[in-house]
Formats: sequence, structure tokens, C-alpha cells
Amino acid sequence: MSELINNREVDVPEQTRRQAMLKEIIKELHAGKSVEEVKARFAEAVGDVTVEEISAMEHSLMTEEGIPVEEVQRLCSVHTAIFKGSIEQIHRSVRPEEQPGHPVHTFKLENREIERLVNFRLELHADKFKKNASDEIIFKLLEDLSLLLDLDKHYSRKENLLFPYLEKYGIYGPTKVMWGVDDGIRNMIKEAKKTLSAYNGDTEQIAASLEEIIKEVNEMIFKEENILLPMALDKLTEDEWVKIARESDEIGFCLAAPDQEWIPERAAEPEGADVQAEGAGEGLSPQGFIRFETGLLSLHQLETLMNHLPVDLTFIDENDVVRYFSHGKERIFARTKAVIGRTVQNCHPPQSVHVVEKLLADFKAGVKDAEDFWINIKDKFIYIRYFAVRDETGRYMGTLEFTQNIAPIRALEGQKRILSE
Repeated sequence: MSELINNREVDVPEQTRRQAMLKEIIKELHAGKSVEEVKARFAEAVGDVTVEEISAMEHSLMTEEGIPVEEVQRLCSVHTAIFKGSIEQIHRSVRPEEQPGHPVHTFKLENREIERLVNFRLELHADKFKKNASDEIIFKLLEDLSLLLDLDKHYSRKENLLFPYLEKYGIYGPTKVMWGVDDGIRNMIKEAKKTLSAYNGDTEQIAASLEEIIKEVNEMIFKEENILLPMALDKLTEDEWVKIARESDEIGFCLAAPDQEWIPERAAEPEGADVQAEGAGEGLSPQGFIRFETGLLSLHQLETLMNHLPVDLTFIDENDVVRYFSHGKERIFARTKAVIGRTVQNCHPPQSVHVVEKLLADFKAGVKDAEDFWINIKDKFIYIRYFAVRDETGRYMGTLEFTQNIAPIRALEGQKRILSE
């Protein structure tokens, strides 16, 4: 019986045994063995393996075995070839949220990459920084933080696509709190980058800020996957998840992207039927005409004209509800159709809602008719204008937001009187 006992190591938990086996296989790859040499051993000794086990293994290789993070990343492409077909998560689940392309699956896919970045790369480089704040390690930290700022897309999809649907079900508290924390994380990352770029020897302060970032990012992942996403799965319909999936491209993805479109099981209907039905309600306009005081336009002409303006337009009605936004080729600020019918207060981070409220109060009271703001965003100089829209009797009908990148206009000099070649 001893050979059976040694074979299974029954006194060692199964997960620990598998972890040890996985580490040995990856170390063999690191030592120069080919994929084919270790593939058979992997299949025979380990069988199915979870993504969590691979993640834990890689962390152990870096922290316990001392393999550099760059080397572990290089090995990723190699051991993926071995794990392909055996990872449990690649098998299609009967649960929609576990299928590639479903918004929840995508949120979790991104979270795994965010975890890998903050818990492996950023944490490792932060530890090295505390020991020796060399120019090389500072550069790597700046690189890590720049990558981490990509989570703005993850948070923006959550705030601009998922939150509006939760609000339709009367769920406001968790969304407002989470949005505030999201903004706090964004600001911490930006501030850490700024401080590192002008490093003055204050190692402890920077190390503490990096630790706080790692902690907050991990806590947000926990809140999303244990509170927000289960709540959303309980409330949202399949049609609503389909709309979120279709509009996600407008904002973009963080560190990873779905490799396929999510098609619900019900899509045994004629191809395109659902799209046509949806378009009839909110996308394609009927071929009617609108008569203005100064002319006549078809609905198609009007919408195309609005989308060709070199500015972003958003209109909210007298009840502060978003009713329309133009959809040009290069919007300055992300907008998705999920904001239509949403109050403008819920379209802004909690920290800036008071500014929105004050502006609207002034417009409604007739104290102001317009307000302007301007900000720098990378190479753009953004001019944001708000106008109170009033009818011929002076009754307040809503607010028009007018946003334009005026950097090219500010750069103009002299005069131009002939056509460009």
C-alpha cells in the first residue's frame, strides 16, 4: 500500500500537491525543456486546472522562487499552450455570465488581469523600490501605474453602462458609493505617477501610496464580484445584458478584451431579428421629415448633420433627464445609449454633483443663461459650454452641453484665404 500513499501524498491537501506539481512543470520550462516534453506529464499528473491555481502558482514563482516578473510573463505564452484545453473556465458553461463575451465574464476577465498587474508586477516593483529607489525601478513603477490607469475603462463601463440599469430598479446607494471609490482610486494612481515622476527621495510616502493603491484596487474587485455583479445578475434581464455587451466597445476594455461576441442561447431566432426589433425602438428612425421655421429636413439628414458637427452635444430636459446626445466619430467624453432617460445628476461622480446642481438651479431661476469651463486633457484643450434652453416665452426647457477641442483653433495664426491642396 505504500506506493499508493506516496503516489497521492494523502497527508498533503490536494490543492497544495497540485500547486507543487505546477511549479515543478513551469520550472522545467524555465530550465529549457520543450513544451512537448512537459505536456504529457502535465496532462497525466495534474488534469484539469483552474485559472486561480495558475495565478497562485505564478505569484509563488516570483515571491518564493525568485523568478523575475518579466520571465514569468515570458513563460505565460509557453505554459498557456500546455494548459489550453484543460483549464476549466474555457468550457462553455450553461450559466450565461460565465460565457465569453457576457459583460460579467468580461468584468471578471479584466479583474484577473488587474490582479496580476497589482499583486505581481506592482507589488514586486514596490518592494524593490523600498530597498533601492533606482532610476530603473522608478521607471518600472511608472510603467506599471500607466498600465493600471487602463482600469478607467473598466470603471467607466461599470458607471456608464451597468449603473444606469441598476438605477432603473431603484438601486442608487451602492452605485454612488462605488463611483466615489472608483474616482478615489483613479486619483491615487495619477497622484502616485506625479510624485514618482518628480521623485525627491521621499521613499516612505511613495511606498505607502503604492500599498494603498494595491489595497484599494483589490478591495474594489472583491466588492464588484461579491456585491455589485451578483446584485446586477439578480436584477437585469437578458436583453439588458445584451445591450450592455453591444455598447461596451464604445468605452473600451481594460488590459483584456472578450475574444468573441456573447450570443444568448435564445438566439435560435432568425438571424438579425433581435437587432431589427431593437433598432425599431431606439436606433433606426422612420423616413419622416421635420419642418423648421427656416427649412425642411428628413430625420436621416438631421441626425447625420448633427453627428457631423465638430462638437459634442448633449441635451437634458426641464426635469434634468438626458434626452439626446450627438454621436460623432471622435467624442471627447464617452456616452452610451444607457444614459438616455437617466437623470444628469446620476451621470456624474458624487464629488461633482453639487456643481451640476448649482448650475441647473441658476439656469432654472434665470440667474444665468450660460456657463463656460475649459480644461487640459493630454494634447487637447477642451472648451465646455452650457446653455439654458428657453422657449419664446422664456420658459426653461432644459440645458444644452456643448463640448469642443479648441486646441487647433488656439494654434491658428495669420490668415488663410485659399483652398488646401
